[in-house]
Amino acid sequence: MSLTTRLHITTTHLNLKTTITKTNPHNTTIVAKPIYHSNPLTQSLFSRKMCSISSSTKGSLVVKSSLIDPDGGCLVDLVVPESQRDLKVREAESMAKVKLTKIDLEWVHVLGEGWASPLRGFMREDEYLQSLHFNCLRMKDGSLVNMSLPIVLAIDDEVKERIGASLDVALVGPDGDFVGILRSIEIFKHNKEERIARTWGTIAPGLPYVEEAITPAGKWLIGGDLEVLKHIKYNDGLDNYRLSPQQLRNEFDKREADAVFAFQLRNPVHNGHALLMNDTRRRLLEMGYKNPILLLHPLGGFTKVDDVPLDVRMEQHSKVLEDGVLDPETTIVSIFPSPMHYAGPTEVQWHAKARINAGANFYIVGRDPAGIIHPTEKRDLYDPDHGRKVLSMAPGLEILNILPFRVRVIKCSLLHCINYDTSFH
Repeated sequence: MSLTTRLHITTTHLNLKTTITKTNPHNTTIVAKPIYHSNPLTQSLFSRKMCSISSSTKGSLVVKSSLIDPDGGCLVDLVVPESQRDLKVREAESMAKVKLTKIDLEWVHVLGEGWASPLRGFMREDEYLQSLHFNCLRMKDGSLVNMSLPIVLAIDDEVKERIGASLDVALVGPDGDFVGILRSIEIFKHNKEERIARTWGTIAPGLPYVEEAITPAGKWLIGGDLEVLKHIKYNDGLDNYRLSPQQLRNEFDKREADAVFAFQLRNPVHNGHALLMNDTRRRLLEMGYKNPILLLHPLGGFTKVDDVPLDVRMEQHSKVLEDGVLDPETTIVSIFPSPMHYAGPTEVQWHAKARINAGANFYIVGRDPAGIIHPTEKRDLYDPDHGRKVLSMAPGLEILNILPFRVRVIKCSLLHCINYDTSFH
């Protein structure tokens, strides 16, 4: 499992410094047992007695590790109670219907579980414009929450005409099942060029998400309050990894975490990743934290065709834990359901904000996060340092501790790393 790159790893907050070299990124055949053979929440790798502190007036108080409040103060859950499901489905049958694409369904998943809290549905026009132009939403109390990517649902002329004056519409999944209901709808123009330019900073052809989800989409957007009729399942053998923000928070509490550091990736764990994650935990312990927990959080939504498929990545992550490269007792592996935009500094804010809602209070950010090669020129589309710089300044993310790293030189396998003098390279 040998990989090659050159990295100089440092962090402003943790003062990490080390070096790496890796070779052959994806030429290893991996046959691994899954980390969890059923829902990981029902088979914890270890359990502990909940600690308590005494109070002279209140007695014994349970100490929780809910380290950071959800964005907006409350974690949104838009999935209707099971007792109401049949009634809602019958109601949906009589409504005008909007057919969802696979990516639309991934956004329903994101919204329904509260990853985008406090957003309660596909954006109406005022929310869309705030997100598109300010990267944040203003709450009723005047406060701001970060929302750097528009989460919208597109429809064409035919669907718009069919909806007519309806106040509510039913959402139908790619397989024809009723997925949700959108209430108190608003339909407004989908200016694709403006959306693309503001989100990616270019309208160059060949942007993967644009080609897949925006170019073929309709010229109208429909927003409203979302009710999700049932939990989104993909039946791909990986649903037990798809833990909601609330499930993750419960697991952090169960493990009595006093710090949670999140690491997102859309490709296999390589030497630099492993070294960084282990060294981050070591530094957090040196800072006085007693039980920092790693959230290894691979992105599970849409990715471009040359990215490593999700099932292969999950097998590799399983092997990394099985071999002890990362400690299973202090690591939670879960799939983040969001589609990937490859929108650089704009998108990395979304990735960080969603992890706040999952309960992480530290976020590791690498070189050129969410970046991509320019689709028509041989260069990076974004400055490799801008992602971490933007995260350190982004409105609404002040409560999150950002852990950036940069490049230097090392040579290592996944199990052992050796520092080298940079003069050899």
